[in-house]
Amino acid sequence: MGKGGEDRGRKDGIEPHSTPSSSFPAWARTVGECEAEFAVTAERGLASSVVARRREKYGWNDLEKHAEPSIWKLVLEQFNDTLVRILLVAAVVSFVLAWYDGDEGGEMEITAFVEPLVIFLILILNAVVGVWQENNAEKALEALKEIQSEHAAVKRDGKVIPNLPARELVPGDIVELRVGDKVPADMRILNLISSTVRVEQGSLTGESTAVNKTNHKVDLEDTDIQGKECMVFAGTTVVNGSCVCLVTQTGMNTEIGKIHSQIREASQSEEDTPLKKKLNEFGEVLTAMIGVICAFVWLINVKYFLTWEYVDGWPKNFKFSFEKCTYYFEIAVALAVAAIPEGLPAVITTCLALGTRKMAAKNALVRKLPSVETLGCTTVICSDKTGTLTTNQMSVVRIVASGRWTDSLRSFKVDGTTYNPNDGKIHDWPSSTLDKNLQMIAKIAAVCNDASVAWSGQHYVASGMPTEAALKVLVEKMGLPAGCHTPSFRSTAILRCCQWWNNVVPRVATLEFDRTRKSMGVIVRSTYGKNTLLVKGAVENLLERSTHMQLLDGSIVLLDERSKALILETLHEMSSNALRCLGFAFKDELAEFNTYDGEDHPAHKFLLDPSNYSSIESDLIFVGFVGLRDPPRAEVRGAIEDCRTAGIRVMVITGDNKETAEAICWEIGVFTPNDDISLKSFTGKDFMSLSDKKIILRQKGGLLFSRAEPKHKQEIVRLLKEDGEVVAMTGDGVNDAPALKMADIGVAMGISGTEVAKEASDMVLADDNFSTIVAAVGVGRSIYNNMKAFIRYMISSNIGEVASIFLTAALGIPEGLIPVQLLWVNLVTDGPPATALGFNPPDEDIMKKPPRRSDDSLITAWILFRYLVIGLYVGIATVGVFIIWYTHGSFLGIDLSGDGHTLVTYSQLSNWSRCSSWEGFKVAPFSAGSRVFSFDSNPCDYFQTGKVKAMTLSLSVLVAIEMFNSLNALSEDLSLLRMPPWVNPWLLLAMSVSFGLHFLILYVPFLAQVFGIVPLSFNEWLLVLAVALPVILIDEVLKFVGRQMSSSPVDGISKKSKNE
Repeated sequence: MGKGGEDRGRKDGIEPHSTPSSSFPAWARTVGECEAEFAVTAERGLASSVVARRREKYGWNDLEKHAEPSIWKLVLEQFNDTLVRILLVAAVVSFVLAWYDGDEGGEMEITAFVEPLVIFLILILNAVVGVWQENNAEKALEALKEIQSEHAAVKRDGKVIPNLPARELVPGDIVELRVGDKVPADMRILNLISSTVRVEQGSLTGESTAVNKTNHKVDLEDTDIQGKECMVFAGTTVVNGSCVCLVTQTGMNTEIGKIHSQIREASQSEEDTPLKKKLNEFGEVLTAMIGVICAFVWLINVKYFLTWEYVDGWPKNFKFSFEKCTYYFEIAVALAVAAIPEGLPAVITTCLALGTRKMAAKNALVRKLPSVETLGCTTVICSDKTGTLTTNQMSVVRIVASGRWTDSLRSFKVDGTTYNPNDGKIHDWPSSTLDKNLQMIAKIAAVCNDASVAWSGQHYVASGMPTEAALKVLVEKMGLPAGCHTPSFRSTAILRCCQWWNNVVPRVATLEFDRTRKSMGVIVRSTYGKNTLLVKGAVENLLERSTHMQLLDGSIVLLDERSKALILETLHEMSSNALRCLGFAFKDELAEFNTYDGEDHPAHKFLLDPSNYSSIESDLIFVGFVGLRDPPRAEVRGAIEDCRTAGIRVMVITGDNKETAEAICWEIGVFTPNDDISLKSFTGKDFMSLSDKKIILRQKGGLLFSRAEPKHKQEIVRLLKEDGEVVAMTGDGVNDAPALKMADIGVAMGISGTEVAKEASDMVLADDNFSTIVAAVGVGRSIYNNMKAFIRYMISSNIGEVASIFLTAALGIPEGLIPVQLLWVNLVTDGPPATALGFNPPDEDIMKKPPRRSDDSLITAWILFRYLVIGLYVGIATVGVFIIWYTHGSFLGIDLSGDGHTLVTYSQLSNWSRCSSWEGFKVAPFSAGSRVFSFDSNPCDYFQTGKVKAMTLSLSVLVAIEMFNSLNALSEDLSLLRMPPWVNPWLLLAMSVSFGLHFLILYVPFLAQVFGIVPLSFNEWLLVLAVALPVILIDEVLKFVGRQMSSSPVDGISKKSKNE
């Protein structure tokens, strides 16, 4: 159907293709075929009636808004944790018992309510933090919406609508894009208005420079995003030129919409960190242990609240004491409180927070606290190339200039990896003067150039094309001709030499770059009156249009085949090393442009048609060329070597081309000299087509994936995680966000990173530097080791508390520790030493050991045995000191009779519940601090109210033992003689704080009443120390045995076989 037929069809309300196919490969079809598929012409655009029908089918050009989970659902999710559920049950039961005691008028009702209220407070704080973290998870999707365009210039019904809201676009709309516009949808370019169009799509594809666009179709239907040169994509930016486009995809069907879906999918499949998994497993084991111990305690004490008589061989006359049943139920609750390390979540959070400060000092900003620990077991780092391994600042690394003769070339190596003109120097540079040939190279690089460099914040930044900015930096390094100065420019100006050249030869006209001739030219007014044409561009193209070449002394000679072959040979050698080469040429004889001075000149009409540029840029004089690249960061090679030593594999996943990426990988040490690169370097598309992808990923050493799309990155991360690897993924672009979200550790770039990438990440690099990740891994390993130390310490303390209560119940003596005291010890007294263990200095060889497996046990069988022994001693010590006070007037030569308390036999103490049946049992009053306890009316109360001194001794022994036990936790195996306490002064300070807090509740009357304790005398403190100190000797013996076991030949053989 011709155009007239199409127009008539539209006027009649008939649309030839009412629903264009969503899978239509517009990039592989001609402009005419695209217009036919979408039933539209560039001249008229869509009819309003068609727009309405298409919006019904395709919806608005928006990214989907998913319903966020309700606040109550998020709160409930925070209780989906074993330890938290145990705490919740313990708190509810404690609250019910406290309420029951209050109704009965019990004296200790205030004490009873403290315990459940404190546990509830812990649970509330835990839920608040969890909900806050969950809300942050949706930020990446919100940030993605921010990069969408808001308005577009659209043609409909033959008229241009200059500011149509971008969300109203539908497939088939005709949109005009101009420089600076943000692309509103995925579109097929129909025609170029300017001679060239360049689009910055690096955030979507990972390409390091803006790419040129065309309206010519691509031959392959199955091609990657980078290969679709006639397409522009939503969220990218036009940096040069203007064009007319046809909308092919909108909303969630665009490339950025697919990334939105992938982020959503990745965020829903997030897994717990290795530490959280281990703590959940520990919680499940703890639940079973608590259940067994509580049941056992009830069984051995059932005789006290349930009795019966045997009549004719059958149990009859059952008697049940509800009061005693409640008492032993309270003991079971106390067991639960003792077994649960209530302070562990708080201490872990504190340690991780301290870890974030250490990492921040190394330029790694942690957004999610658990990431600190996960970093410690990272086994694979998947790194982007551009901006992470490289500086993302194009630099000239080599200058090739003419020699004295036509058969010779000069080559100069250029140092520097940034846009700082003072960064690096040019090797073998003529110190006295610039020869004519080098002057011409400097002149063209400075004047045929639209970029600039400025100081921003703490670094130099480029505006304009990165390659042009690199040329201007080169000019500054080259300097000025002898005798030339820059007095007219401020000494603080960054590009003084470039300004001088632009002042000497001012530009009067620009011949814009285009893809056909692959060059850019400027006409300048030279010092001797006539105009000169300065040209830069692809070396091969300039050579084809050059007839002469300039030599070192400025003389012009014929460019013969031999000279041309020498130049091309050098060019090939540089290109094979992944250098991007730009040539320089000029022309003095410009015919009608010799006197050109602006738009009023007769020759100006020739400049209005870009097709004339090739003829103007002919018969050129070739002067030389330069090699540029995005150089690797200086410290990256050492960081990759550190990774290799630490057993961490590095995989480079980039959107850049294969040759460039391979050259960088060779240089920075991702590939070693013995590597077969054919087995280690793949394009994303080639890798996805392989059937044995996991075998490739399991190879030792580094791997490279180039031309990678978002889906490729995500699949690589998924496969690695399936294989049990702990993956850290770096990225800065929108395209990296799904993989950042899916990885165990998503690492975004702080300087060059998009907001989408930052919000999807767990950690942000303030300096965009790969070596910062490696340093952060070292900190993560150190923090994990320290966390193991305080987890072992806290768990051993809890084992001791359980042993104490169990022995109390088993022996039938009065309760020596009440739940509120155990809660105080677990939360407050143990907290400072446990936190201080997080400051243990790192091992010197921490980055020389292989990463731990994420499923490695927190506590080995031997460590568990050690702490069962320690725990048993804690139980014996706390119960023993309780019994000693009741049964001994002195112990180890320490006089305990000063308070005047009555001594009883062990048999009486263990059968205290039958006290009412004892004849003639009397108890003398005794003093505790300023209080006097008298039992004239009820002597049996000596085992309840009167146990306050014995309870205080038990609590004080428990606190003292746990303080000394924290010294044991300084090292898993090393003796205190090898690692003395002062290696961690924070621990000594923490012990002082904990003892201070214990003295506070002992000697402040109100607090002493709340916790049911009394002040102790000097002799009683001596008893506490005498009973507590042996814990150090016991653990020293156990450490010695452990060292002997680990150094035994059998153990060495087993370790070796395990590693193999």
